[in-house]
Order: sequence, then structure tokens, then C-alpha cells
Amino acid sequence: MKTRVLLLIAIVAGWPTVVGAQHAAPLTPQDSALHVLNRLAYGPRPGEIERVARAGVLRWIDAQLAPDKIDDQIVARREREFDVLKSDRGDLARLYAEVQRARQERKRMGDTAADKPDDSPVALKGRRLAAQFQQLAVVRAALSERQLYEVMVDFWTNHFNVYFAKGADRFLTPDYIEHTIRRHAMGAFEDLLIATAQSPAMLFYLDNWESVAPGATPPQAMRLQARPLFGRRRPLFPPPRDRVPTDSMRQRAPRGINENYARELLELHTLGVDGGYDQHDVIEVARIFTGWSIKRPQQGGDFEFHDWAHDTGDKQVLGVEFARGHGMEEGIRLLKLLANHPATMHHVSRKLCQRFVNDDPPDGCVDDAVAAWQRRHGDIREVLRAIFQGPDFWAATNVRTKVKTPLEFVVSAMRAVVAEPDTSPRLAPDGYPEREDAWVNSAALLERMNAAMALAAGKVQGMTVALDSIDSVADIEALIGAIDDRILGGTMSQNTKQVLTRQLSGISDPMQARALAVGLALGGPEFQRQ
Repeated sequence: MKTRVLLLIAIVAGWPTVVGAQHAAPLTPQDSALHVLNRLAYGPRPGEIERVARAGVLRWIDAQLAPDKIDDQIVARREREFDVLKSDRGDLARLYAEVQRARQERKRMGDTAADKPDDSPVALKGRRLAAQFQQLAVVRAALSERQLYEVMVDFWTNHFNVYFAKGADRFLTPDYIEHTIRRHAMGAFEDLLIATAQSPAMLFYLDNWESVAPGATPPQAMRLQARPLFGRRRPLFPPPRDRVPTDSMRQRAPRGINENYARELLELHTLGVDGGYDQHDVIEVARIFTGWSIKRPQQGGDFEFHDWAHDTGDKQVLGVEFARGHGMEEGIRLLKLLANHPATMHHVSRKLCQRFVNDDPPDGCVDDAVAAWQRRHGDIREVLRAIFQGPDFWAATNVRTKVKTPLEFVVSAMRAVVAEPDTSPRLAPDGYPEREDAWVNSAALLERMNAAMALAAGKVQGMTVALDSIDSVADIEALIGAIDDRILGGTMSQNTKQVLTRQLSGISDPMQARALAVGLALGGPEFQRQ
């Protein structure tokens, strides 16, 4: 405890420290800058370590916690190249509906190729926009000055995950990222939780859009206007043969509660698997969210509450009574309760400490984050500030101990060689868990080495690379020193230097030697860790 207090005083006073086995020793300004650029950003660009160290690491952190005040004109200019941002959810919904209609028509006409990829202009446009959306995340992460903000967008995208390739989520996900995740990434957790719960992408992904109270029947007008929804093989509300619903039609009407969202909400989004809930709570939460649904693609695919589908009975979750008669407000009340529950504070704080400090986060880090959550009512910026100002963030046991995720590796390599990506969908890995043992293996590491070599050699299609920060010199020792200083921040081991020396010996072309050395450095062990 005494060490933690002394270290916290030192950090607030302006000098980050690293905890040794026996004592605390201050990090150099350059070491501190490299640490925050690796953890709070997607790695340093050439010269950035020196700039951050000179301006002050803690000042840089404070600036990153206020992203709206950071000029990001380069990214704003690049965003204009992406047509997917020029289409709102309604535009994408109508495009999706058109593709589904064409596919159903091909099936109706007996086209044997109906299940094969559609090469029609509208289908090709849809696939191009989907691919652009994935590449946009990489462009923003690589080029943005608001680095911590982009890191948090990625964190929440994984925490509140939806599956982009599932049906209607092909057109719902871009809006979900832009107007749910990005809008609330640095705000209050309660607001973010409510926004994700009302997101059509989440409602569709976890099937809550078709969760209704048992025996519920849609109004006759809704049944008369029924159309196939989101490309389903049967309509959600089967069209009647006449204007008066028959018993057989009522039997085909939607019925039954879907627990998928309720379970994910409790287990992953809020309380955590050990959060103190049971199966009864899952069922009651599912009952509360009956009627939370989506408008049809032809109507824009927005969130819509169906009061006819809502379970109107009394409910109880975690011992808290939810009296009947409050409709959609029951869900809002529950989400606020969960957002401020002690188990949620601990679960999400632990995940944040896992992301920024260690795969097995220290209890002290989690405690600091929870305390900030309680003081500031779930203000994400203040929770992050508590983590970054805490001694665990700067401890030697937590510095350069995390292996970069595939996305972090790709983007940090791009930043190291000042790569300029185009709008092509070539460099966007899927989301990954925070723990490295979920995705690190020999094959993946070999793939990283190959990718690093191709990137440094300028052989990645749609990517321009600038190695101007590394002098093209014939002196191998000087070349290795420049790479160590400008790409690895002085962390290159003696073993890596010896490997580079052996690999570069006999190469007479300075440009070839530089590309090879940079590629080996990017694929080597020092660059993999942060």
C-alpha cells in the first residue's frame, strides 16, 4: 500500500515510474512516451516518441481524454472518400431489401444459381460498401490524432459485439458503429448501454426483434401490411387470406420469448458470468425486453417498440420489482439499474484494466477504476483517467508485457512505416478477445512476419509506404541503430541486433537492406509487445 501511495504521488507530480522488484525507479521520458503510445494508441509514428516526451506524457494523456478538442482534419478528409459514410441506415436498408427481393425472385423463377453470389450491380454495390466499412476502421486507427478514442471504439465494438455477416446486420452495422459506438465511446456507460440495447443491429443479431409475449397477436392493420422482413424465408407476420385473421393464422403469428439478448446483456455486457444472477433473472429480463423490435427495411430499419408484443405482467430481476403497466420504460429502468450495479462496475473495469494494463489485471487497478466509476457515475473518461494515473499502469511487471492483437499489430506496423492505405478492404482483421492466448500461435506469428515483410517492401496492394525516417545507409550498424531508435523506441535486444546483422550481411543494395531490416524489425519480438 505504501508503495502504491508513493507512486501515485510521483505520477501526479509529473514523473511516471516503473516498479522494480525491490524499489521504484523513474521511467525516462522516452520510455514513458513509448509506453503510452503503445497502450493508449496504436503505436508511435516516426518521431512521435520524442514529441510526446518533450511535450509531457501526462499532458498528452489529458489531451487524448478530450478527443473533441483534437484537430483531426487528415482523417476527416480521408473519410470523404468512403461512400459508405454518405449512406444513412435507410439508404442501406433499402439497398439490402432490393438485393433480397432480387434473390427471392431468382429463386421463385427456379434459377439454380440463386444461392450463389449475385453479380448484379446492386449486389456488387452492397458488397463494396460492406468492404469499405471494414477498411474505414483501419484507416481511422492508423491516421487519427484521436488515438485513445479509436482504441476505445475498438474496445466497445468488441464488448458490444454484433456479427456483421448475419443477415440484416450487413446494413445495420455501419450505422451501429457510427451512431451508437462512436457517439458514446467516451461518454457515460449508462448512455452507451441504452444505445446498444435500442440498436437495430443488436436487436437483430441476438434475435430480440422477434421476441414477443406468449400468445401475443399483432394488430390486424400490421398483419394486412405484412411483408417478408430482412430476407426471412417466411414473413414475421404471415399475410392473411382475408381481412379477418383465422385461428390457423393466429397459430403462425409470432409467439414466444427469446432469451439471447437477455443472457448476453447480463453475462457479457454488464454483470459478468459471476455477477450474481440466475436463470430466473434471465427469463425476467427477456420478458422485460419483449416488444423491442425493428421497423422493416422499406421503412428504414429503425428501432421500434411494439406494445402489443410486450409482456404486461409483473417482473422481478435481481430482487427488484418491476410492476406491470410501464411498457418500454421497464427496459430503460432495467438498463440503468444494470449500468450502475456493483458487479457491472467490477466486470467492465476489469476488462478495461485487462486492455490497458495486463491480461491478468492487478486488483489495485480494478479497485481504482471501480472507485472512479462510483464517484463519477460511470463517466468512461474518468474511469480511464484513474487507470492511467494509477501505479499499476506504470509498474515494471506491466510494461511491455502485452502482445498486440492482430488489429493492433497491423495498424502499429502501418504507423511505423507511415503507410497510407486506400479504401480497399485488405487490412481489416476481425475483433479479438483481450487475452493473447486466445489468438497467439506459431502460425499466426509466422503470418505476422510475412505481413511485416510485405508491408516494409511496399508489396501490399493499395498501400504506399514511406521509410524516409530510416536513413538508407550501407553501414549495417547505423541502419540497425536507426531502426531501433525510430521504430522500436530503443527496445531492440542484442539477440535481435545479431539476427539483423546476419540477415543483412552481403546485401549491397541500401534500399533493399533497409526494407528487409524494417520488415524483420516489425515482425520481431520487440515490436509484437507493447
